Amino acid sequence: MHTIAQLTYIPLATHNPTELVQDLLEHLAQYEVKIEVGYLSSTVIGEPDEVFKLIKETYEMMSVEQERFRFHIELLSPEK
Repeated sequence: MHTIAQLTYIPLATHNPTELVQDLLEHLAQYEVKIEVGYLSSTVIGEPDEVFKLIKETYEMMSVEQERFRFHIELLSPEK
């Protein structure tokens, strides 16, 4: 079974959001998941433990490194 999560990251306190989004994509690339980059969000597909680890560690990283942000997470029904 694979978990599918759609992630939307919106940096709020920056004049260069594109750079911060690119940094986030580079961070996501270190996980063993498939990443589909879209115009407004990215989708990650992988084993449930890896996807939830990615979400937790990404949120923790952003909480330390970013002043203000929105991080929307939408979980889709699993692929079997």
